[in-house]
Amino acid sequence: MKRTILFAVLLISGFCCFAQDQLLLKSAKLPSIDTVLVFKPKQYDYVQKVPVVFLLHGWSANYNQWNRIMNAQKYADEYNVLIVCPDGLFDSWYLNSPIKPNSQYVDFFYETLLPKIKSGYRIDESNIFITGLSMGGHGALNIFLEHPEVFKSAGSTSGGVYLQASGDRFGINKVVGSYQTSLDTWNAYSIVNKIDKLKGSDKQIIFDCGTEDFFYEANNMLRAKCDSLKIKATYISQPGGHIPDYWKISIKQQFEFFKRLMEN
Repeated sequence: MKRTILFAVLLISGFCCFAQDQLLLKSAKLPSIDTVLVFKPKQYDYVQKVPVVFLLHGWSANYNQWNRIMNAQKYADEYNVLIVCPDGLFDSWYLNSPIKPNSQYVDFFYETLLPKIKSGYRIDESNIFITGLSMGGHGALNIFLEHPEVFKSAGSTSGGVYLQASGDRFGINKVVGSYQTSLDTWNAYSIVNKIDKLKGSDKQIIFDCGTEDFFYEANNMLRAKCDSLKIKATYISQPGGHIPDYWKISIKQQFEFFKRLMEN
């Protein structure tokens, strides 16, 4: 009986390990190797292609933050999607830095990460999504806005969508320059200004923020901008702070939004 139980445990453990991959990606566009977690749905071997959702973590965290918050494997299984969690290297802000040649995250995404996922996994390229929290919320929309045609949709939760709202905090000055002397650059890199690229587009986005979050007013600014440009944006304003308990709720809302788009 003990042997039977042990065998069953080993089978379960083996399946869990098989469902999750860890990639180490090297690029001249980044200062160090990027660690990426990939979660395959349990139905992966029985379907031809699956949608993919990129999840970007927040400032000072790493590639495993989302998995700790919401159990990425469970989400991959429930929504039958490939979930990809790259590392944002603490404070890259997922942008192409105008002052650091080796911090070009957008280029890394399109030249290294995305091709690796396309070549290594059977993905449905008509259903590619990206979202993230805090710094990652800014990053997801920033990457999306560079090439919206690549994605079905994008999202942001508690996103730092207006860089000035952060001031000298969170390492933004390291990638875009001093807040005091590079204000024009800060404005140019802020999502509330870059969102103009979606004017006249059929692309849909989703973003949310808790009413107790220090980024709440920044997200209200983004909502007003989307409304004025008639961008197809779903904005959720709800109670909550800049904390994991809030993101456990908001990420479910975003996956449900993506699911509806997958079905259309």
